[in-house]
Amino acid sequence: MKILFIASEVAPFSKTGGLGDVAGALPAALAALGHEIKVVTPRYGDVKTGELVSTGHSLHVRFPFGEEGGPILAARISERHEVLFLENEHFFGSRRGLYGDTFGEFGDNHRRFAYLSVGALQAAQRLQFIPDIVHLNDWQTGLAAVALRRGFQASPLSRARSVMTIHNLAYQGQFGKDIMGDLGLPWDLFTSHDGVEFYDTVNFLKSGITFVDAITTVSPTYAREIQTPELGNNLDGLLRARHGRLTGILNGIDAQEWNPAGDPILPARYSAEDLSGKAVCKRELLKRAGLPEGDAPVFGVVTRLAYQKGVDLLLEVMPTALQADVRFVAVGSGEGRYEDGLRALQARFPKQVAVYLGFDREMSHLVEAGADFFLMPSRYEPCGLNQMYSLRYGTVPIVRATGGLVDTVTGGMDGTGILFEAFHPAALLAAMRRALALYADPGRLEGFRLRGMQRDFSWTVSARRYESLFTSLLKE
Repeated sequence: MKILFIASEVAPFSKTGGLGDVAGALPAALAALGHEIKVVTPRYGDVKTGELVSTGHSLHVRFPFGEEGGPILAARISERHEVLFLENEHFFGSRRGLYGDTFGEFGDNHRRFAYLSVGALQAAQRLQFIPDIVHLNDWQTGLAAVALRRGFQASPLSRARSVMTIHNLAYQGQFGKDIMGDLGLPWDLFTSHDGVEFYDTVNFLKSGITFVDAITTVSPTYAREIQTPELGNNLDGLLRARHGRLTGILNGIDAQEWNPAGDPILPARYSAEDLSGKAVCKRELLKRAGLPEGDAPVFGVVTRLAYQKGVDLLLEVMPTALQADVRFVAVGSGEGRYEDGLRALQARFPKQVAVYLGFDREMSHLVEAGADFFLMPSRYEPCGLNQMYSLRYGTVPIVRATGGLVDTVTGGMDGTGILFEAFHPAALLAAMRRALALYADPGRLEGFRLRGMQRDFSWTVSARRYESLFTSLLKE
């Protein structure tokens, strides 16, 4: 089948989080299954045009404030997989960030991503690529669902079935209703039941959810959680109303990059058949972190330092946890209060704590390989990737029982990790104490490691589930 995949970021060209990873890996996995994929994304300033080729086509998107346009560029990933870049210097090329800068979100994001949404459909027309499926991702592409229904009725694209994947329901693209005129949206769409209106605002994510044929999220548990008031972010009622069209499909991981048997970053490779290299990685991690070697367990974390990730809970618990003979290595960046908290923790426990603020690919891989336990105390977690990396690297994850963490980590005596339920310091501390007991039993610890390493989280598994969903939509 032919699939048009629209996303605001696509790794390795642009990335701020998991969406970029998915938009890079899922289309590649679908192409490997024999489908023809065109991914459409903006050409941000960091994407060098020298790496791209011209398609010979341009966009001309008309808004009430004037016409916006630019060339359509391309990068061929494989025989069936191509990424198309929408070039527009004003909207994308001249910006330092994808969605905002140090002053906050860009004030014209509604225009920028309306241009992506309509432009992606236009690009498919220009290149005479008539998709069977149009796959949207997060709020930035929500208006494409509206345009497909209301603006392309006379186009062959109108026959396409549409799917929207919600990567994180907390980010919705909510704007004042004055943008209706700014974007030229007809006011009959400004309704709460079957339109774009949301508490007297325009909500791009809600628009997509309302107009697409099917909705997916990035894990089965998260699909259930977002239908509750606790995690529904005021869209739970709409999602419950469309529950028959809502499916949770677990994200995959790049099994080539994240493979301890072939990882070029590691000082020693290892596998489930021979774990000896993991001890070498642990020694190298401690050496690079400037922490004393020894037989103490190492707890690691690689994360975005954000409220969602439960960093405040971690900072509250660690002073008590560090009373035991343990080491803690953290890699991440984000909110200043959490960065300051980690700096203070390192200053207080300099022989037990090492902190790397910022993105450090080498340290991220080394933490996954060298740590004994990996901490993910998330408030909520739509899918999560690091717990899957940890399992693959034989590093036992300690996770809160939420979202994709529940779907990937099994607890109990014969599990693959350690789960805790309540978002509370006592619950996390108890989980870490269970980890210490597990560490004191090498035979049982090895069992946890081996069971985790034998799990298959490759994108092929996830791609087949998307393929099955797409096929069922085309049969309707």
